Amino acid sequence: MSSPKSWRKACVAVAVGAALVIPVTAGGAYGAPTPDPSGSVSPSPGATFPNLDASVSARLDTAIQQVMREAAIPGVTVAVSAPDKGTYLRTFGVADKSTGAPMEADMNMRIGSESKTFTVTALLQLVDQGKVGLDDTIDKYIAGVPNGNRITLRQLAGMRSGLFNYTMDDDFVKAFLTDPRKPFTPQQLLDYGFKHPVNFQPGAEFQYSNTNLILLGLVVEKTSGMPLQDFISQNITRPARLRNTFLATDATFPNPHAQGYTNQTPDGKIANSTDWDPSWAWAAGAVISNLQDLRSWARILATGSLLKPATQAQRLDTAPTTVPGASYGLGIFNVQGWIGHNGSLPGYESLTMYLPEAEATLVVLLNTDVVHNEEEPSTLLGQAITSIVTPNHVYNLPVVPARPTPSATPSP
Repeated sequence: MSSPKSWRKACVAVAVGAALVIPVTAGGAYGAPTPDPSGSVSPSPGATFPNLDASVSARLDTAIQQVMREAAIPGVTVAVSAPDKGTYLRTFGVADKSTGAPMEADMNMRIGSESKTFTVTALLQLVDQGKVGLDDTIDKYIAGVPNGNRITLRQLAGMRSGLFNYTMDDDFVKAFLTDPRKPFTPQQLLDYGFKHPVNFQPGAEFQYSNTNLILLGLVVEKTSGMPLQDFISQNITRPARLRNTFLATDATFPNPHAQGYTNQTPDGKIANSTDWDPSWAWAAGAVISNLQDLRSWARILATGSLLKPATQAQRLDTAPTTVPGASYGLGIFNVQGWIGHNGSLPGYESLTMYLPEAEATLVVLLNTDVVHNEEEPSTLLGQAITSIVTPNHVYNLPVVPARPTPSATPSP
């Protein structure tokens, strides 16, 4: 059975997507802000951010609705805010195409690869507790990993391990598409990836791989002595008061939630993926959250309030990717100055970013992952929004190839 080309990107949305349907001129490429010794991000001088008044809101409304029409996006929720500049919060379109029920701001959503920010935060908390070291090799914790005596936890979190991405394996894709409601175990996922040779030696390249996060999830479980979902709950979401955020362990989806629509199917036709089991993504992409939690998480993640300052500084020490203007740290992106992550899995995409110089947050949640002209819908929306509010920091990432190569850009 042949698999849809685009499905293979399904859990890494942060590095997917590209130019807006409407031509937009992006600002110059910005690397990661320099972390100061305290671990916080140093704002750039002369930062400007518009007042989110009626005029700017009207421009955002128009841009978002145009992208939705052109990319056939059913529904989306958007929040943009900055201190003393106001808040833009809108819902557009429908949460359920069969009933016409509208998108609502309080809906629970699957956030795909944004889950990586929670898993890596868990790992870094264990670093702070002295239970793991970022420069430990993975074979200290997990046996049977190709090159395991050379790949460090830092390289796994920074997407520089060289391990094959299991979501790119033909047998995995076939198994998933045959029965998307089937549960997978972490070891099954690793087996799909480990049957392939490594793509490069550790540290030699940047290449997005969901395999890395499955391994880090297992490290968290082994060193903490508790299931990953429990560690995240006790040490991240509860302290951060993220009351609607959790790592899903099955297809259960709390109400209210939007229906998700995907063409990641054997015949490429649109299907409702709402109750597909997310265990295939686990530590790499199975988290559920909502708009309000993610607005809080954007700042918590970027400022490091759950970590020691020195550890946060290491997280933000990003290195270049193959994408101009984008760099990657430890489970976190810097895209033209916006810090955070995006996510994609069948039926849902998300984007949660923070711009330190303006203390601005951007959250986008939508109920489709269907690409438009080889461009991710979340990236189209992110680019449309940031071209208006931060024209010198436009969120724009190129589309990812179907199969990774040593020089491939990050893929979901």
